[in-house]
This record gives sequence, C-alpha cells and structure tokens, in this order.
Amino acid sequence: MPAAVNPRRGYDSPRRREQAAETRRKILDAAGELFARDGYTATAMPAIADRAGVALKTVYLAFGTKAGVLHGLWDARLGGDDQPLPVMERPWYRQLLQADDPYQLIRASARQSRVTKDRAGDLMRIIRQAAVTEPVLANLWDRIETEFRTVLGGLAARLAALGSLAPGVEVTRATDLFWTLNHPDTWYLLVRQCGWTPDAYEHWIADTLSAQLLGPAAPAPSRSRPGRTPSLPPSGQP
Repeated sequence: MPAAVNPRRGYDSPRRREQAAETRRKILDAAGELFARDGYTATAMPAIADRAGVALKTVYLAFGTKAGVLHGLWDARLGGDDQPLPVMERPWYRQLLQADDPYQLIRASARQSRVTKDRAGDLMRIIRQAAVTEPVLANLWDRIETEFRTVLGGLAARLAALGSLAPGVEVTRATDLFWTLNHPDTWYLLVRQCGWTPDAYEHWIADTLSAQLLGPAAPAPSRSRPGRTPSLPPSGQP
C-alpha cells in the first residue's frame, strides 16, 4: 500500500503573524494620514499603498476595498489597541457601571469621551461624510451611533439605579443628554471649529452633565480631590 500522504499545512509562525500585523498597521496609518489630509473621496488605493510602502495588491488582500480600509481604521482607533473587544465588555466601562459616586461616574465618562475624541474624533467625521456615498460605510455609521447610544444609556441607567437623577429626569432623557454632549458633532464644533482645548471640552461635559442630570439626592462631590477622575485605560466610547 502506498504511504498515506499528509495534507499540506499552511505555514504559520509568530514572526509571520507579526509581519502581517505590522503591514496592516502601516496601511492603516498611511490611510489615516491621507484621509485626514485629502478626504476620503480624493484618496485612492494606489496612494495608500505608495504611502505605506507596500504593493497595491497587498492593500487589496488585506482590506478588499477602500471602504474596508476605513472600516479597519475605525476598528483600530476605537479601542486604541489590537483587542477586538466591544466597548461594553471593556474593563473601564464595567468599572463605570459599578460606580457608587455619580459625580465620579460623570467625570470619568467625560474623561473617556475626551480620550476617544483625541484619538478618533476626526475619523468619525470622515466616516460620517463618506457614509453619504458608500452604503457599507452608512451601515458602519449607523452601527457606531447605535452602539454609542447604548453605551451611554448604560451610564444613565446606573445613575437612575443610584437614585441620583434629578426630579423629572428619566433614563431616556438622561441618555439623550449624555448622547448629545458626548456626540462627535458636538466635539467637532467646540474643539475643531471654536478652538476649545481638549481639557476645556472634557470639563464642560462633566460640569454640564452634572448640572443637568444630578438631583439634590446625589451626594456632594468629594472635597478631598475636586475634579479628579478614576484612572482609566485609554480605550473607549465614541
């Protein structure tokens, strides 16, 4: 009998995976620079390949389309790391849902919003503009907004569970306020158009939400560390 032939195994190694990941990062970094400078519509796939220093075929194999490149860039920028972990499963968010101090919860969420906008605020605007002509990106933008509101709704529900919402403010209204003040459009108007600093944006969100959401039953903010927020990893919400 002829000897059994072992099926071919695809070659794999940590080194090869690292190289593939590095190539992917180069493509995304190059695309991010070009999208920011020239806009999504004016950026061509050959330009991305040239800026990344890779073959055009490599870009297509990695992402398929220009919309796929932008989608990949969003996935990388949202969390600020290579972990494909949804916001609601990230430790910083779970920590906020267990907070007992409503002021601390609001200030920590404002800090997280500022960190995310610093990293991906301009990209969100690019996605929204590209969504007008790209159905795939329109779906992505709808998903971003839906998940964004769900995440912030969890924070509003936590304030309600603590009995900290002001009289007449229900969870839905609290979610509306969280969503509007933290929305990338609000960030763009204040920081990019009006010239606010990231610090000013962060403090305005925290102060305004505290004034609008918290009732007299909420405990007074700590005097020992005014304006301080918990230390949170820089990954997060829109």
